[in-house]
Amino acid sequence: MNNLLKRPSQEQIRRLPKALLHDHLDGGLRPQTIIDIAQEIGYDALATTDATALGNWFRESCDSGSLVRYLETFEHTIAVMQRREDIIRVARECALDLARDGVVYAEVRGAPELFTLKGLTMSQVVEATLEGYRLGEADARAEGFAIRVTSILCGMRQNKLSQDVADLVVKYRDQGVVGFDIAGPEDGFPPSDQLETFEFLRRENAHFTIHAGEAYGLPSIWEAIQLCGAERLGHGVRIIDDIDLTGSSAKLGRLASYIRDRRVPLEMCPTSNLQTGAAKTIKEHPIGKLAKLRFRVTVNTDNRLMSQTSMTHEMDELVKAFDWNFLDLQRVTVNALKSAFIPFEERLALIEEVVKPGYLAISAE
Repeated sequence: MNNLLKRPSQEQIRRLPKALLHDHLDGGLRPQTIIDIAQEIGYDALATTDATALGNWFRESCDSGSLVRYLETFEHTIAVMQRREDIIRVARECALDLARDGVVYAEVRGAPELFTLKGLTMSQVVEATLEGYRLGEADARAEGFAIRVTSILCGMRQNKLSQDVADLVVKYRDQGVVGFDIAGPEDGFPPSDQLETFEFLRRENAHFTIHAGEAYGLPSIWEAIQLCGAERLGHGVRIIDDIDLTGSSAKLGRLASYIRDRRVPLEMCPTSNLQTGAAKTIKEHPIGKLAKLRFRVTVNTDNRLMSQTSMTHEMDELVKAFDWNFLDLQRVTVNALKSAFIPFEERLALIEEVVKPGYLAISAE
């Protein structure tokens, strides 16, 4: 146990086994892959064809504070994910990149409707994505890494296809799809707009999370949990607004108490949250206080390309900002595995066989 109280180096963090619950497939492409596919399909709207410069362009655009520039970045990634072979490639590389970063379990999400602009059906998009993950897992095994990648399907809040996507969650849930989510703008599109879809998912015993409390606030979180029945909160960072931190001890409001008492997982993405204004620096990010208050905090990447990030980077930033140790990183990893949308026995096996031995071995070095 004493070793777990040590502060890990970045290299040790990279080798630690990690679990990832909130990562967007269309936000994690390799810059060179975007360039390659763009050249194949004749897409000439990229700012540059130099991979390093393009990666920097994505990050700078998302850091700019301009919503127009931020949304433009996804126009480019979506544009190069309209052919079956390209979706397979992106998903395959996603699995391998995560494995190389020490991720042993990942739930990667995407909105199938976004990749149907050139004739693919949403079912074909799902099947191509799952095929890519399986190929990526095999590539990882060949390099000596073990990873399992599952899929969460997103409906876009501003559109009318959430029920169709929920049907696909049920259709493919024994083939690698583990849950449902709604993504897109929170303001003006509350979770309750999709209430019938969430009721359908509950009747079908299907898992779902909801993007809430990222940019909007407590009403979004309340609706997601109390009206729609979300099992997890995508981000949920604004729950800090229901906690009074002015006194000698924190005083939780009713909603914050409910979230903590019910152990509702928070899919927190620190670097991404800085880009959307949740905090000015990592040190000011609510994750530090929420972790101390023992909310079920998890650490995630959100959009690895747009944030130029990885799980190693996110954890290393938290170690620096909050003086986290091996035990802190193990705790958020266990939180994620406990909260995964896979059967209990499989979650338990990951915790028992991977996390504890892995953290103990690396912390003892």
